[in-house]
Amino acid sequence: MAQLPEDIIDRITAMERRIKQLSTAVNTRPALIRVGGSAIRIYDVNGELIIADDASTGGLGRPWLAMTPPADLTQAHWPQTSATGWTPIASSYNVVWQPQMHIVVQTAVSAGATGQVQVLVDGKPFGDVVSAGALLDVMAPVCPKADFPSLFGKKITVELQAKVTSASGTVYAQPLMAHGAQS
Repeated sequence: MAQLPEDIIDRITAMERRIKQLSTAVNTRPALIRVGGSAIRIYDVNGELIIADDASTGGLGRPWLAMTPPADLTQAHWPQTSATGWTPIASSYNVVWQPQMHIVVQTAVSAGATGQVQVLVDGKPFGDVVSAGALLDVMAPVCPKADFPSLFGKKITVELQAKVTSASGTVYAQPLMAHGAQS
């Protein structure tokens, strides 16, 4: 039988004692609920920054999550047109953080008239055309899935267009909400 060094038994006993101490410490210490020191950052699989804290104010530093400003409820003040061809009546620039966008637009038309409203993203139709007077509510991808990595973090143009389809009248449209969405 091979001889073991004299201290091997002592070393194994000490290791067992340390494992027991670690096990006890893990089960008796409170969960880590606060991280101190430098700013926390979370990245996606492409190395793009998803979330970063703002240590000086206690909020999120990134992403900058947009909030919809209050809308004017006076229809006469809404973006509008009397043109019979598609006419841009409102536009905005948005940074793409999620692959989809949800937009809600209240539409209206003057008495006796008919019209249509549509949304374009970078000049391309986004969702269906709606008849003026109906709620335009679209959630769809801002671009083909394969194009999203190249569009991430870049600015897109969202444009609201309207047209009168009757002999005369006015079409109104008021954006009420727009935000990005993962799915």
